[in-house]
Amino acid sequence: MTNPHRSGPRRSALHRSAPHRSTPGRSVPARSYLLPVLCVLLLLGVSGCAGQDRGRPRVVVTTNILGDITRNIVGDEAEVTVLMRPHADPHSFGISAPQAASIERADLVVYNGLGLEENVLRPVEAARAAGVATLAVAEGVDPLGYGSGESADTLDPHFWTDPERVAKAVDLIAGQVVEQVAGVDAAAIGRNAAEYSAKIDELTGWMREEFDRIPPEKRRLVTNHHVFGYLAQRFGFRIVGAVIPSGTTLASPSASDLKSLADAIEKAGVRAVFADASQPDRLAQVLGRESGIDVEIVPLFSESLTAEGEGAATYLEMMRANTASITAGLSTA
Repeated sequence: MTNPHRSGPRRSALHRSAPHRSTPGRSVPARSYLLPVLCVLLLLGVSGCAGQDRGRPRVVVTTNILGDITRNIVGDEAEVTVLMRPHADPHSFGISAPQAASIERADLVVYNGLGLEENVLRPVEAARAAGVATLAVAEGVDPLGYGSGESADTLDPHFWTDPERVAKAVDLIAGQVVEQVAGVDAAAIGRNAAEYSAKIDELTGWMREEFDRIPPEKRRLVTNHHVFGYLAQRFGFRIVGAVIPSGTTLASPSASDLKSLADAIEKAGVRAVFADASQPDRLAQVLGRESGIDVEIVPLFSESLTAEGEGAATYLEMMRANTASITAGLSTA
């Protein structure tokens, strides 16, 4: 779909001076002709480069997890811009004015939806109102409700902890790229999506094998906030509770929340709390101190990718790292 807000190419005027009148018997210096020709060539070259850049399809993605997935699907068919930096919190990250402008110029905006990107939803909604194509991925992958706590009546946006729902997301994104982004090769997008889906299927099988090593009575999760509901449903875990009884890191637990969770942990015999690696684990440590129970703090990459070489630079790497950490934490705790 062509963005109606994309401005047209700038036209540079070539100002001509009065014609040079040569004096009979005198030759005109070669540089008098050479300079205008060079100017014309330069202007044509700049115009051509700018035109190619303006004509390149653009896909803008809000979160870095979705950004990695989208890049695997799009490949070289379009320019993919990811707004969220490594280690950022999707609930609280903000964007710059140039990033907001990139949303307005996009052929397609891919975002998580269900309220995840709390500080970025307004620019996305404004772009959609202006005619930019947008895709809220979480809304199309059979989302779950939280089911407990203050977010009980709210749909859970953290679908990526279930790789089978990510496979659904791949199909959604590929379909919208082909439909909305003019100039892409549909066959190439299809091949990329199929190859990436095969990797996700392989990941799902491996995760199931790893989690099968955890005794059923130990498949109980306590996390910093409600983020692993989809993983729990897919692989047979029970969510005992969360330090922050909410689906967002922007909430805070009360003393009674901590006391209730401590009682639930003690009753369930849980000895490991999984805290997001990109966030301080202070709240989880407070839980251990205030409750008087001995809990191990196990870091997970739950809501953001890392930079290259830091353990979770891609979605597939993140899920493998988390699976290994959960398996080790619950098998030994």
